[in-house]
Amino acid sequence: MNLSNHVVLITGGASGIGLALAERLFKAGSEVILVGRDAAKLAAAKAKNPRFHTRACDVTKPAERIALRDWAIAEFPKLDVLINNAGVMRMVKLGDEPEAWDTSRQELLTNLEAPIHLAALFAPHLGKQASGTLVNVTSGLAFVPMAAFPIYCATKAALHSFTLSLQHQLPALKVVELAPPHVNTDLFMAGANGAGMPLDVFADAAVEGLAKDLKLITYGFSQNASAASAAERDELFKVLNTPH
Repeated sequence: MNLSNHVVLITGGASGIGLALAERLFKAGSEVILVGRDAAKLAAAKAKNPRFHTRACDVTKPAERIALRDWAIAEFPKLDVLINNAGVMRMVKLGDEPEAWDTSRQELLTNLEAPIHLAALFAPHLGKQASGTLVNVTSGLAFVPMAAFPIYCATKAALHSFTLSLQHQLPALKVVELAPPHVNTDLFMAGANGAGMPLDVFADAAVEGLAKDLKLITYGFSQNASAASAAERDELFKVLNTPH
């Protein structure tokens, strides 16, 4: 994928991996639309780079997803890249007194329903573009789960499966799975991911993978987990879930 001359829409684009990808794709010569539900974060991103386009959207709501599609195609008819990056990661202790279901439901909506629906909404338009590309951001935990985050891991495993199906069903599109390892962002909790890989290191590797037209972009733990045998994944699971 030539990284220049694209029009790229990134959900969860106001911070973390989404913003890091946006900065690199813009620098490479593409037009970038940042989508997020936090208007303040979007404004801060645009203040750093006034040439970013922004759109507030709560991707957990079907009507807002449809409105996003309609607006994006009307305003940017050459839109040819969608990056489904928005995500929520929560620690959940099953077996304790159950939390309000809507809390878990919001994680499911953000991580799984939204990217599936957005893929369906945008695929017809992307398929008409010369370099139509759909990127689903999953996780190394899609291959080897971390038990403390059962809903997050389940949604990412399901999105991995969905992406494989899209790669088969939509030959006119480049369908890419981007599976980060543990990266130092605010995904789980602000300031809680200091042990993760530096964001710039991963973002550089991710953009390099896009440039090479890889269908599965992994790095570090996610590379090891995705390539592991069943026995090796069992061993990785034990190591990942053993208290240190």
